[in-house]
Amino acid sequence: MIALEDRCNLAQDITDARDAGARLKQVCNVAGIDARTLQRWNAHDGLTKGDGRPSAVRPKPSHALSADERAKLLSVANEARFCAVPPARIVPMLADEGVYLASESTLARVLRAHGQTAHRGRAKAPRAKRPPTTHIASGVSQVWCWDMTYLPATVVGRWFHLYLILDLYSRKIVGWEVHANDSSDHAVHLVRRTALAEGIAALTDKPVLHGDNGSTLKATTVLAMLEWLGVKPSYSRPRVSDDNAYAESLFRTAKYRPEFPVKGFATLEAARQWGAAFVHWYNVEHKHSGIRYVSPQQRHAGEDHAILAARHALYTTAKERHPARWSGNTRNWQPIGAVALNPERDSVISEHATANHIQQLAA
Repeated sequence: MIALEDRCNLAQDITDARDAGARLKQVCNVAGIDARTLQRWNAHDGLTKGDGRPSAVRPKPSHALSADERAKLLSVANEARFCAVPPARIVPMLADEGVYLASESTLARVLRAHGQTAHRGRAKAPRAKRPPTTHIASGVSQVWCWDMTYLPATVVGRWFHLYLILDLYSRKIVGWEVHANDSSDHAVHLVRRTALAEGIAALTDKPVLHGDNGSTLKATTVLAMLEWLGVKPSYSRPRVSDDNAYAESLFRTAKYRPEFPVKGFATLEAARQWGAAFVHWYNVEHKHSGIRYVSPQQRHAGEDHAILAARHALYTTAKERHPARWSGNTRNWQPIGAVALNPERDSVISEHATANHIQQLAA
């Protein structure tokens, strides 16, 4: 329904456009209404009285519940055996007794009309979950993701602990360590060493460090170190691993590598040697599909634009040489722009992309 004030404004705008020579149908299409709607407004006082539907007096349906039937529903719903039972269970329980009073939706409407739709029973009412926090990285050292995963040992029940920090924009592993136990001290040492290696002290805007809700990453000593470094902490929602999807995907890549020992690592030193080899492969040799098949190291150093431009020139030359072999454009070798972590807020991302003239958003 369109409010009276909006109707009058639309009608006036349409009149002004028609006086300027525009046709009625095209003007109405631009205004978002049908030409017949405007005719009804003019014929039935729609521009003086507004929409009459909200205040219209409608006859009571012939099949509506009577006052006695509504009272019966309330009485049954408030019986001791049903005081903690929702309408969706009350109706089937009555049906098992050979009693039908009304449908579930009707029972719910009657309870709502009498203010009895509060959560029934001792259980707490479900709380609305907060949406995930969106972080956007349009350059290196803006958003980091970190997490810890278990590496199996050859001894059953023993594990080594791999800590990783990933730069969201370039996908480069900027920090990693393997330890025999899980401790906040290891996390403190890793984030401090990574901050020094990446030189964030010279940055005006310090990176956001996103992690899960693990006790190690939320320890007081870790938070104190992040505060000292100027790094802003960010955490996933409880029991939602998808909020840190890039780190989880990295761990899957690591554990599905052919050289990953299925039977586990014999020693801590063996786990660290594997970690060093994997990080070198991932950063330097691995052609990442999410960044147009350049290596994370190349994107981190800003070399991806030149590499992708050379690929585009090669493909353009190949198409010119044999145009019949190409049914459309060449492969898209445009550099990936900003990267969004948990991009559920499209409006925020659109505004950021417009403000920063981002070519393409990767998520």
